[in-house]
Amino acid sequence: MAPGIALIGGEEFRPGCEEMDRAMLAAAEARRPRLLVLPTAAAHENPAMAASNGVSYFSELGADAAPLMVLDRSDAEDEAMAAEVKAADVVYLTGGNPANLLDALQGSLLLSSMKVAHQRGAVLAGSSAGAMVMGTWMRFRGWQEALGIAGSIATLPHHERAQPESVTAELATDSPPGLTAVLGIDARTGCLATGEGWTVLGTGQVTVYQGGAWRRLGSGESFIT
Repeated sequence: MAPGIALIGGEEFRPGCEEMDRAMLAAAEARRPRLLVLPTAAAHENPAMAASNGVSYFSELGADAAPLMVLDRSDAEDEAMAAEVKAADVVYLTGGNPANLLDALQGSLLLSSMKVAHQRGAVLAGSSAGAMVMGTWMRFRGWQEALGIAGSIATLPHHERAQPESVTAELATDSPPGLTAVLGIDARTGCLATGEGWTVLGTGQVTVYQGGAWRRLGSGESFIT
């Protein structure tokens, strides 16, 4: 897994996320990281509020934060917006509807710009729906191919109330091909990819489903997918 990917389980921009998000900002290796909040997944809810909350929150953490109002496919093909993404140090996808987010980004110019930014060292982060689309597969109304940014994984956000035994049984009978791990991530909790694997950050736990087994990891613990 290439470093510079952050997957968050939801309830972003809330108290308790600060330590996790400071670590994410530090991974961008910029004195005052330029961070873009994309409320694409919340396009049919309140995208302006989602973006504003993220900008206010990350500004208080020391980032140079701004909204990028990518709300649909036409926005994701906009050259000016794609250029902003290429120049960013952190690109943050908020929560919302993962199907809307995937439809907007998959195969788009903006996605290409995200990959270019990541290759030069930018951090790509997603919370809830934003995290769901980052893997190769996404489970939402059945399995579907996702963006593949985070490797051959899938993310199950808001996982704090899930029963790992039940999830393991479901995955044993219903998993797509090539899936190496499923990450159940609690709210206000995340995984940050480093050169040596993933590190858990935040107030909750990450449940790693792999090889027919599961294990729960807390803040500071690491794993490989």
